[in-house]
Amino acid sequence: MRARVAKWGNSVALRLPRVLVEELGLKPGQEVELVLEGREARLKPIPSFPVYRLEDLVAEMKRLGPQNEPPLEDWGAVEAPWPDYKEGRDRE
Repeated sequence: MRARVAKWGNSVALRLPRVLVEELGLKPGQEVELVLEGREARLKPIPSFPVYRLEDLVAEMKRLGPQNEPPLEDWGAVEAPWPDYKEGRDRE
């Protein structure tokens, strides 16, 4: 795959072919890491946030086993920290 370097202000720019952009999952405005290795450059996408797939999370949960599950919290047993107001009464 070839691309042409073009002048952009005082710098130069490289347009990436659509196939490469789609394969790397790049989006406009996304940051990438450029690494110089000798006389070659390597481009590496930097994810803007960690990407977790549900399948991966479930697999990790199963791998850890039931002995590592957090305790179940019963949120229905917690008393409300505010008074229960009646309809039609002024709040004081």
